[in-house]
Amino acid sequence: MKKGKIGVQMMMLKGKVEEIGVYETMKKINELGYHAVEVSQIPMTEKNVSELKRASEDFEIEIAALSAPLEPMLPGMEGETLTVNFDKIVNDCKTLNCHFLRIGMLPLNRMSDKNKIMEFINDAEAMAVRLAKQGIELYYHTHHIEFQKYDGEYLLDMMKNNTTKLGFELDVHWIQRAGEDPVKIIEQYADRIALLHLKDYRIGKLDVKEEDLKDMGQFFGKFTNLIEFAEVGEGNLDINAVIDAGLKSGAQYFLIEQDDTYGKDPFDCLKISGDNLRKLGYSDWF
Repeated sequence: MKKGKIGVQMMMLKGKVEEIGVYETMKKINELGYHAVEVSQIPMTEKNVSELKRASEDFEIEIAALSAPLEPMLPGMEGETLTVNFDKIVNDCKTLNCHFLRIGMLPLNRMSDKNKIMEFINDAEAMAVRLAKQGIELYYHTHHIEFQKYDGEYLLDMMKNNTTKLGFELDVHWIQRAGEDPVKIIEQYADRIALLHLKDYRIGKLDVKEEDLKDMGQFFGKFTNLIEFAEVGEGNLDINAVIDAGLKSGAQYFLIEQDDTYGKDPFDCLKISGDNLRKLGYSDWF
């Protein structure tokens, strides 16, 4: 039977990397039973790249994808970009035997401006063509903002309809938050989604205090902001349907991410997600 690979988006472990280092973080990922990671928001210093490589080999953990912006998130912001640091980023991919590179989000100064968005789409497609010559596929990770409409068309569809090489890392929580059906969108993006983010969608507990009832603005501020990022299997999404659609649509890596763990240790959250996925029948995907 065809199957995918369940892994971890390391963005949620960036605090652990700062605390105990890359190697020990990867060791703990291995102890939790995961054998694939996507690296994001981890500084790609020479030491960290070396430790990623050593841990990958020691613990048999695949480096499913690395992350790099096309350009700074805001003009003048520091950090590596594909536009300036192309050779270094490609070399990191090759050092780590990684064939997927992903852009985390649209630059902040391009959001809500159709002309600037189209410029970004064209630049991303050109970069995808350039990277393909190096054996690397370029992907774009989605949030909810890609479901804004411009002249009746979703921003995400604008990206798809104006590219052929660029892939899409769909994030099922953000699709749900945007008011769309994750399964339907996954099916619409078949053959463009080797990477998929597993993240559940939960309505949190309404914590109302007596003073909140005296201030309706304060009450409704809490009432309307109950959406939480949940451990996989702890929210409202049909995870089996999501994974089934992803597999049929070409997804290879199913990467667990939780933007906020609400005070919980992220390793504990990863254990909950992993345990739930095993109960759902995906033990041999780890």
